[in-house]
Formats: sequence, C-alpha cells, structure tokens
Amino acid sequence: MDFNNELIHWYQNNKRELPWRNTSDAYVIWLSEIILQQTRVEQGLPYFYRFLEKYPTVSHFAAADEDEILKLWQGLGYYSRGRNMLKTALTVQTHYNGIFPRQYDQLIKLKGIGEYTAAAIASFSANETRAVVDGNVYRVLARYFGIEEPINSNQGKKTFQLTANNLLNKKISGLHNQAMMELGAMVCKPQNPACGICPVREGCYAFLHNAVRSLPVKLNKVKIRERYFNYFLVTDGDEVLINRRDEKDIWANMYDLPLIETQALLSPDELLLLPQVKEFFGDDIKIQEISQVKKHILTHQRLFVRLIKLKSKPVKLKDSWYYTTIGNMKKLAVPRIIFIFLKNIFNL
Repeated sequence: MDFNNELIHWYQNNKRELPWRNTSDAYVIWLSEIILQQTRVEQGLPYFYRFLEKYPTVSHFAAADEDEILKLWQGLGYYSRGRNMLKTALTVQTHYNGIFPRQYDQLIKLKGIGEYTAAAIASFSANETRAVVDGNVYRVLARYFGIEEPINSNQGKKTFQLTANNLLNKKISGLHNQAMMELGAMVCKPQNPACGICPVREGCYAFLHNAVRSLPVKLNKVKIRERYFNYFLVTDGDEVLINRRDEKDIWANMYDLPLIETQALLSPDELLLLPQVKEFFGDDIKIQEISQVKKHILTHQRLFVRLIKLKSKPVKLKDSWYYTTIGNMKKLAVPRIIFIFLKNIFNL
C-alpha cells in the first residue's frame, strides 16, 4: 500500500474543519499552536477565538500588557505560554516590523517556540519542507513502524524525527503534516484506537502484531511533587486582601491570596501554631470558616488547596500583599482554583 496516498485521501475526506487550517497567516497559526500545546482542541478553541478577536494582528498582541494576557489565558493552564507569547509578539513587532516570520530558522529563535512549533508554523504557513512531530505523530510512527525506542529519550527523539523526515511528502509537506497529526488525534488514539477505520492499518506493525497497547514506549514519568496550600481569605468592607505572586514559582506574576504552604495537610489547630502563621496573623486569630480541601493537578505537581476565611485581620503584611476591591478581582489574572473559590463566595 502507498502510505502517503492513503493518508492524504483519508484526511481530505475526514478532517475536522478548524479555523487555523484555512489560512497561511503565520500569526494565526502561531496563536493556535501555542494555545493547543498540552490542551485539547475542544478546550483551546474558545481561547483561540477570544485571543484572535482581541488581538487580530501581532501588533495588537504586542501592545497588550502582561496582566491582560494572563487574565484572558485564565483557566487554560501553563501560564508561561501566555507570558512567552507576549515576549515573542514584542520581538516580532520590533525586529520584523510586525510581520510574523514564516521560516523555521527565524521562528526557532523566538521565545516559547521550540522545534515542533517552528516546524509546524513554517510547514503550514509556507509549505517549508519540515516534518512536524508532536504526540499524535509519535504515536502513529511508533505503531506503524513498530518503533520500540522510548519517545521521550534522546535517541528515541532522533529516531522518530528521522523516520518522519523520510516519510514526509515533500511536495505537500504542510498537508502531509496536518494529515499525520489528524490521524493520530482522530484514529490512532492513545486509548482505544479506531484501528477498524484506519486507512493505513494493512501496513501497520502494531495492528498486525497485536502491539497497539504496548506502543509507543515511554520512559517513567518525573516524580509528582505534592504541595499543601493554605490560603487565608481576609476582607475589609468591600475589599479583599490579595497577593501578587513572584516569578520563581507556578502562576508567576499572577494574583492569589495570602498563602502559607506546608509539607503536609495539617489540622486547623496545628496550622495556627506555625511560626509563619503567628508572624502574619498573630496569636488571637479568629477563623470564620474552613473550606474542604480541593485537589488541583499540574504537570509535575499535585496541589491540595483549602481556603481559611478569617474574622480577624493580619497583624503584619508581606510586601506582596495588598487590598483591592472585590469587583476588581474580576479583572485580575487569578489561578483557576482560586478563582473558583472566590467566585462561589463573592458571586464573581
């Protein structure tokens, strides 16, 4: 069978109609690629439309401030993507006169754009001969060719890239790459792949050798770090005490509430005896309510978050703590887990 012909024929008859597939505008393609990193299309699509409406060109994006970007990004996760996008937009505005680059060698130098994203933008916008290898393509290649090297090993990455390069239909590289990614997303799924309707199953090693479940191979994941966040909710009339996070941890430069992090989940009595709690909230702390603990999962972290609503005021404020109106919270970039707490309390 001719893999490429079967692949393209299937794609042209079964592809999803997605807005970034109907353009060669590198800026629009860049928007879609960054937003969809680590994100399902269904979840990312509304964000794509919101960003494109608010920032129709890279010049509009470059004129935004970081708080505005992070607020619009709220709920999408991996907030560093939004911050990197702003840096890239500023670079494009300054060094490329507001015209988004289409060549791989220029794209790869921009903040937040790695080998995959640079290849995707160059391929989709300018049909540059670059094989795009994302998670979907890794899966298709591993199963079709029976590649047992781990996809997240250095040697494995080289093997898969070389295989993708050799398979690439160079005359229609953009179309070929889209088709490979779509096959992985719609048919060759991680769980329960639809082998029965796969257009290339007759030549697929995994299908022929009953190895679909065992491929692709992946090295053991990084150990998950567990963290315990105790947030203190302090109000003063129509104002609430908030915290501006620094750049050294998750949710960099975003806003949350005064936080005491602990190594384990402590009882309320144990928590109030901690020196750092006494330092900021005193000995005569008055608790109005304590929420249930909510689990919030990040890529390599598992957060256990609870909200402690106080009747009393802090005796000391950190430099990053300050009061703002409850209404203003709607305008700030707040981690989703905190926003859900506040939304339920203040009807934001």
